[in-house]
Amino acid sequence: MTCEETRLLLNALIDGELDAGHASEVEAHVATCPGCAALLRDYRVMRQALSAPALRHQAPAALRARIEGALPSRRAIVPKAAPSRRSLLQGLAMGSVLSGALAAGLVMFVTRRQEDQGILGDVVSAHLRSLQGDRLIDVQSSDQHTVKPWFNGRLDIAPPVVDLTAQGFTLIGGRLDYIDAKPVAAIVYKRRAHVINLFVAQTTAQVAGPQPAAAIEQVRGFNIWRWTRADLAFWAVSDINATELQEFGEKLEAAVRGGG
Repeated sequence: MTCEETRLLLNALIDGELDAGHASEVEAHVATCPGCAALLRDYRVMRQALSAPALRHQAPAALRARIEGALPSRRAIVPKAAPSRRSLLQGLAMGSVLSGALAAGLVMFVTRRQEDQGILGDVVSAHLRSLQGDRLIDVQSSDQHTVKPWFNGRLDIAPPVVDLTAQGFTLIGGRLDYIDAKPVAAIVYKRRAHVINLFVAQTTAQVAGPQPAAAIEQVRGFNIWRWTRADLAFWAVSDINATELQEFGEKLEAAVRGGG
């Protein structure tokens, strides 16, 4: 069973909706795949958090009284003629269409969220792989004019390489890596003894209109700064604190926006 197939069945596994055969296949894959195992743990933590009693809130009786007081009295309601069979059928059809649209929207949201979490898991896994042995750097240089041309011919994009040494983030090189089974640029910086991996990939489509704001997320104990600009997606991952990583992201974003 592949990672893609497993991630589609993780929620069903948690809810006990899989038959014994499929449940065994999913559990066997999770036992050998750190990325899927981490995603399964995240789903279980989320489910436990959403089922906490503290999230339930019962409206006070005073609210019911206020709502009933705002409604027109029964005497003021003018009886309406019974709906025709045709109008009932039209109403049912419209309700079915709306229900289908809402269901499709919910499925799309959940699917995108799962894909998003899967990519963040891949980002952390790639970061961890880079720290093992000599996998961190393919081209070692603090000169952005040496690192940037190295990616020519290796990727379909030209990743922006920015020298932020003056701002406290030292460029040390770059390498070719993989996120979601696709080749991406990995540009490596250091903040004191901490490594920052900046992954740059091409988005699936040109992003039109206002760009989504950059955001900090935490996955498996690592902070991830994510940002999208035009047709490029950025993920910066490190074990430095969120404030410093956000500072790195803002300085990088400002430099890229300014053509630096």
